[in-house]
Amino acid sequence: MTQGVRQWLIVPLCVVIVALSSGAGGAADKSKVDRATGRVEQGARQIGQGDLGPGFKEMFTGIGYTIVEGAKFSGNSIGEFFKKTFSS
Repeated sequence: MTQGVRQWLIVPLCVVIVALSSGAGGAADKSKVDRATGRVEQGARQIGQGDLGPGFKEMFTGIGYTIVEGAKFSGNSIGEFFKKTFSS
C-alpha cells in the first residue's frame, strides 16, 4: 500500500473510531442485542445438555439476530453521534 493511499484511509478510520467510542451508543436501545445474545447462550446450553438439533437451531438463529440487531444498534449510534456533533 502506498503512503498516499494510507494517508487517505487514516482520516476516515479515525472518524469512525471517534464516532464509536464517543458514548453516543448508550442512548440507543441495546436490549434487542442483549436478547439476541441470550438466544445464542441458550442454544449453547442446549447443545451442552445433549440437545444438538434444537440447540444448533437456537444458537444459529441467535447469531443471525445478534448480527442484524448489532448492525442496527451501531448504525443508530453513529447516526446519533453525527446528529449531535453537526447540529447547531
